[in-house]
Amino acid sequence: MKKVVLAYSGGLDTSYCLKYLKNEKGYEVHTVLINTGGFDEAELAAIEERAYELGSAQHANLTIVDKYYDKAIKYLIYGNVLKNNTYPLSVSAERVFQAIEAIKYAKSVGAEAIAHGSTGAGNDQIRFDLIFQTIAPEIEIITPIRDLKLSRQEEVDYLAKNGVHYSWEKAQYSINKGLWGTSVGGKETLTSNQSLPSEAYPSQLQKTGEEKVTLQFEKGQLVGINGTLDTPTKNIVALEKLASAYAIGRDTHVGDTIIGIKGRVGFEAAAPLIIIKAHHLLEKHTLGKWQQYWKEQLGNWYGMLFHEGQFLDPVMRNIEAFLEDTQSTVNGTVIVSLKPYHFTLDGIESENDLMNTSFGQYGEMNNAWTSDDAKGFIKILGNAQNIFSSVNKLTHD
Repeated sequence: MKKVVLAYSGGLDTSYCLKYLKNEKGYEVHTVLINTGGFDEAELAAIEERAYELGSAQHANLTIVDKYYDKAIKYLIYGNVLKNNTYPLSVSAERVFQAIEAIKYAKSVGAEAIAHGSTGAGNDQIRFDLIFQTIAPEIEIITPIRDLKLSRQEEVDYLAKNGVHYSWEKAQYSINKGLWGTSVGGKETLTSNQSLPSEAYPSQLQKTGEEKVTLQFEKGQLVGINGTLDTPTKNIVALEKLASAYAIGRDTHVGDTIIGIKGRVGFEAAAPLIIIKAHHLLEKHTLGKWQQYWKEQLGNWYGMLFHEGQFLDPVMRNIEAFLEDTQSTVNGTVIVSLKPYHFTLDGIESENDLMNTSFGQYGEMNNAWTSDDAKGFIKILGNAQNIFSSVNKLTHD
C-alpha cells in the first residue's frame, strides 16, 4: 500500500483530505501537524485523537515554535514587515515553515506522496508546492480539494456521508492561529464592503481603561516585558495575552495574491503589531537616516518574497544578513499604552538614543555650528536646483 503524508491541521479541509485519501484512493495516510505556536497541549492531544478516528495510520505533532522564531519571525521584526502596511504575515510565514517540516517528515518516513488541503484559488497551494518540489522533487504532491474544485459545503456533505459530523456553523469561518497572529476568513472577506462580525475573532474585549506596558529590546529582539526578562517567543505569548484582553490587533488585509487576483483576509495580531511598531519607533531613535532608508526597501522586499513562498531563494539569506547587521544599536525600552481596540506608543529610553546628543536640539539650540556655518551649508545645498532653474529659465509659477 502506498504511503502518503498529509499536512494536517484538524480543520475541515484536512479532515476531508484524510478521509478521501484513505477511502477513495486507498492510501495509507500518515498525518503530521506542524505547530508554530497555535496549539496548546490539550488541543494537540485532541487533534491527534481526531486524526486516528478519521483513519490516520500514524500521527505526529511537531512543535517548532523556537525554530520558527529564529528562522523567520526575528527577521520580520528586524524588517518591520507589514504587507501593504497592514498585515504581519501571520499565516504566510508559518505556511512556509509548516511546508518545510512536513516534507522533511515525509522523507523521513519514506512516503511516496505528500498531500495538503489547499484550494486552487489561494496562496497556500503555491507556498506548499514550491517548498515540496524544491526539497523533495521525487515525492508526488496530492491536492484533493484543488483538483476536485470542492466547496466547503461539499466537504461537509462528504464527511457526513462517511459518518463524520462537522458543524456547518463552525465551517463558515476558517481560523488559523499561530505565534505570529491569527487569520480569520469567512463569507464577509469574500466581499469588498462587509466586515467580519466581532464574534468571529478569537479574542473578545475583556478590559477597559488603559494599561502601561514596557517592552525591552536588545539588538532588535524583545527580551523583556515590564522589567521581567524571558525568551522572545515567551515574551510574544505573554504580550499577546496582555493585549488581546483589550481586543487589540483586529484588521482586514487587502492585497494581491500570488496568482494575480485580489483577496481579503481578517486577522487578529495584537503582539505582532505592537512589537513591530515599538521596534520601528526604537529604530527611529537609534539608527541613522540611510540605515532606516535601506532597511525599509529591503524589509519590504523580504516580506513580499516571504509572502509569495520564495523563502528558499538565496537572496533571502542575503537580506537577513543585512537586517541582522543593522540591529546592534537597537537597544532600549519602549513604553506602550494598551486601550480597548488600539494602542499608542508613548516614547523610548535608550543609551543609543541619537536624540541624546550635545550637538543640538531640533528646533531649539545648535551647539556644534555657527549661524554662518548654517548659511553656507544651505547655500551649497541649494546649488544644484539653483543651477537647473537658472539654465532652464524656470519661473516656478
